[in-house]
Amino acid sequence: QVQLQESGPGLVKPWQTLSLTCTVSGVSIATGLYYWSWIRQSPGKGLEWMGVISYSGSTYYAPHLKSRTSIARDTSKNQITLQLLAVAPEETAVYYCAASERENLGATARDLYDYWGQGTQGTVSA
Repeated sequence: QVQLQESGPGLVKPWQTLSLTCTVSGVSIATGLYYWSWIRQSPGKGLEWMGVISYSGSTYYAPHLKSRTSIARDTSKNQITLQLLAVAPEETAVYYCAASERENLGATARDLYDYWGQGTQGTVSA
């Protein structure tokens, strides 16, 4: 059974870096089975795709976030990480990691992903 669990600091100040971790169990992130995406949902808004990392470590980002976003993997811990620089209050959201057999560039439909984490709250406030 594949499971994803997001974790993070919960609260950061504007202009700081939001760092989140997705811990994966049930499958090795280094196998060629899944792509690993970060997706967020702000209050009252729809899901927003942020970026993806492949099993080989290649990354792709949403164009409007590319300059501030970094997705990496730690195969020794079986974790996927997200760093979002210079965050703004409007980026307060629930942040999800999700696994899919396809790259799903830009995709947010839940049924395009095989597994989702429960999400972690990321609040940006002074």
